[in-house]
Amino acid sequence: MNRSVRLLLSLAFSVALLPALHAQQTQPAASVTAAITADPVRDAQHPAQLVELTVPSHGAAMNAVFYLAAGRGPHPVVLLLHGFPGNEQNLDLAQAMRRAGWSVLTFHYRGAWGSPGAFSFTHADEDTSAAIAFLRDPAIAAKYALDPSRIVVIGHSMGGFLALHAAANRTGVAGVAALSAWNIGAEASHPATVASDRSGIAGMRAESAPLQGCTPEGLWSEIKANAGHWNYIAYAPALKQLPVLMVESDDDNAPANHALAAALRAAGDTRVMEKHFVTDHSYSDRRIALETTVLQWLATLARATTN
Repeated sequence: MNRSVRLLLSLAFSVALLPALHAQQTQPAASVTAAITADPVRDAQHPAQLVELTVPSHGAAMNAVFYLAAGRGPHPVVLLLHGFPGNEQNLDLAQAMRRAGWSVLTFHYRGAWGSPGAFSFTHADEDTSAAIAFLRDPAIAAKYALDPSRIVVIGHSMGGFLALHAAANRTGVAGVAALSAWNIGAEASHPATVASDRSGIAGMRAESAPLQGCTPEGLWSEIKANAGHWNYIAYAPALKQLPVLMVESDDDNAPANHALAAALRAAGDTRVMEKHFVTDHSYSDRRIALETTVLQWLATLARATTN
């Protein structure tokens, strides 16, 4: 076979492959778009469900909701953590993630929004650990068709701090995403003065109406007492082996968010994704963009587990 014939056959073969290659390249983007804009085909045998339940934590039964994905499973699962006090729960994001094939567990910490017990930042951290243990329980995984080897923790504001703290201190998390994560430890890093204490207490008082078992003064004292080990910039060495998504908005948390992303890269984490949106702390006018970013990131995790 002469060179010209070989060249023509090679060209024809390459052209024939183009549709398949194009499909491989566009399928993830297309599936992300569909998860945001269209309802999936109903699976009559294994339909999507919303299940109300409680999650145990230190003797209390926390109010929780499971957004269970359609299909036989087992499904990867997201633990979705709300902030302080939790006015924005990001449930539109939970719905989009479910349409993309992820089951989602969200809950209220002890003492928050009707969950029994007393709220504190320490308790919220313990509650996050309890929720992760709940998802890893073989009986729970079997009951709800979950894959406990693919647990991703996503948190907003205080929930972002909790997600990072949990991922840094507990093994078995497949990835972590922080949305405008509040760096609680840095909150009290400025010099202690009467004015700064008054400002901190006022901030706690403004947000704590849906919380029980706590006082603004007590919450601020807790932040000050834990400032040294609640600064998440120091978590970079423990997080560097994980895929990490840092999403930022035009709020006071953005500098710390960016600093953690930079620290992760400096520590050798090659799977850091960082995205900044020109919007407020709640992403009020960038909800679709937020969903797109999170779903694209989750798609990279799904592909990594199948390669």
